[in-house]
Amino acid sequence: MLLRKQKGWSQEQLAEQLGISRQSVSKWESGASVPDLDKIIKLSQIFDVSTDYLLKEEIEIEEAPEKIKEPDVWHEEDCVRRVSSGEAEQYIDDIKYISKKMALGVFICILSPICLIVLGGLSEYKAELLSENMAGGIGMVVLLFMLVVGVAFLILNGMKESKYEFFEKEIFTLEYDTHASVLRQKEEFEPTYQKGIVLGVSLCIISVIPLFAAMAVSDSDFVYVCCIGLLLAFIACGVFVLISVGMVHESYTKLLQEGDYTRKKKQINKKFSHLPGIYWCMVTAIYLGWSFWTNHWDKSWIIWPVAGVLFAAVMGIAYAVSGKEKE
Repeated sequence: MLLRKQKGWSQEQLAEQLGISRQSVSKWESGASVPDLDKIIKLSQIFDVSTDYLLKEEIEIEEAPEKIKEPDVWHEEDCVRRVSSGEAEQYIDDIKYISKKMALGVFICILSPICLIVLGGLSEYKAELLSENMAGGIGMVVLLFMLVVGVAFLILNGMKESKYEFFEKEIFTLEYDTHASVLRQKEEFEPTYQKGIVLGVSLCIISVIPLFAAMAVSDSDFVYVCCIGLLLAFIACGVFVLISVGMVHESYTKLLQEGDYTRKKKQINKKFSHLPGIYWCMVTAIYLGWSFWTNHWDKSWIIWPVAGVLFAAVMGIAYAVSGKEKE
């Protein structure tokens, strides 16, 4: 009981790690029963103590080992929830499914203009076969239909992912076994992630090769148009791969609270969560005020790119100041 309370666990949480019922842990702590040998060994591993220490008939409180310092996931200050092994596994499984659907949605959206582009080029090349109006009409119907399908994939699966937003924004804690399991899965997925990034980026880079090749060997505008369609197809495939592996890899990072999702960064993001809204409202007010006052709408657009660069600087300064305050 003493060791369990030092960890800050409930009887149910300890029982889950041992694969037994909470009642069994309660009986051990009350002296109504004694753990089997295999459970004693497991307990010694969990609490990092000897079996001899666990088997002593009597124990003085001061004999108890100091609170064991585990990885960051053990420290529960400021934590609002504990994530069980089942929740973590369910999150990873859901993200693996959602990532494919989200990638497919983006894939379809990128492909959507190809039909319009190719038919438009065909109407110019073979006007007797296909009029410009017919090409535009068919192309737009196909484009809008594909956009509807692609956006539907993005919205529906984005809604499914939204229930896991707390992994990105809130501080939580994982059980040690869960942390080790997620870390192992991330390490196993790392080669797949690296290959996916290389493949996705490579597809995006080589997408322009057909167009350059066509420029070297052909003077036909229709060939150029077809190569642009091929360019979009390569990019769509590359983005599909990047999203598929990127979302899964990011899910491991969120669970382990690493990279951009460390506890410190979450606290800072929470502290400055209202800053972007305030900043862009002010920028919009300045843009509209200056534009209406001077009536130079052809020049006032420069506010937006400047504001974009300044926003990155403002957020960087805010994070730097907050970091020094933490220290």
